Amino acid sequence: MDAIPLAARVGERMIASCRILTTAESCTGGLIAAAVTAVPGSSAWFDRTFVTYSNLAKQELLGVRPSTLERHGAVSGETVREMAEAALCRSHADISVAVSGIAGPGGGTPEKPVGTVWIAWAGRWFETEARCHHFFGDREMVREQTVVTALEGVLRQLDRGL
Repeated sequence: MDAIPLAARVGERMIASCRILTTAESCTGGLIAAAVTAVPGSSAWFDRTFVTYSNLAKQELLGVRPSTLERHGAVSGETVREMAEAALCRSHADISVAVSGIAGPGGGTPEKPVGTVWIAWAGRWFETEARCHHFFGDREMVREQTVVTALEGVLRQLDRGL
């Protein structure tokens, strides 16, 4: 599915439920926000994004604990949970989505191969949820799949909140 029409669906649902979205992005480098802001009128339901590509940025902008990064790594459920919860606290949003992964072509390990992406959703009406995904394809394909999956998860959480 194309990310922009999906973002438009997210926007319709956000407006209908009077909710605001924020994102915290690592491996996508702002692509979720780009899809969202490609939708006319998204300022009514999108607050901001935190592009925290480096570990230092995750710590400085979102307060991710150094111990979390050392113990679990940037690509982990623990890290994206902290990212999603911090983005929610540092914004005017009701729901956040955070992503961190290995888009490739390098950087993979046997434990975390290229295509491994963790996504977390945090909200004011539900418990933070983190999921690990294994996407296939080149760097852009992994990033595109991450954007779509992140937005699909926002829709899923909105369904739970209505």
